[in-house]
Amino acid sequence: MLRHSFQPGRLVAGFFLTVAGVVYAGEAGGLWETPWFVVIPLVMGGLGLAGAVGVVARSAHRRRGALREDADEPRTGLSG
Repeated sequence: MLRHSFQPGRLVAGFFLTVAGVVYAGEAGGLWETPWFVVIPLVMGGLGLAGAVGVVARSAHRRRGALREDADEPRTGLSG
């Protein structure tokens, strides 16, 4: 049993922020040269994508929850 619901938007945001950290760590370690402005589109694009994924996941979760509630309700008025 899961302790919390899966939130893919947070996973995407964490991935892009980790990539930004790796880019800066590689520059600090002398592995490559990175201009300072490269990370801004990386982080902003990742946060934008994470927001879009979060909205889609929330709408899918709400829709599935509404369908599940309808299926769980007992039917009334049936003869039998």
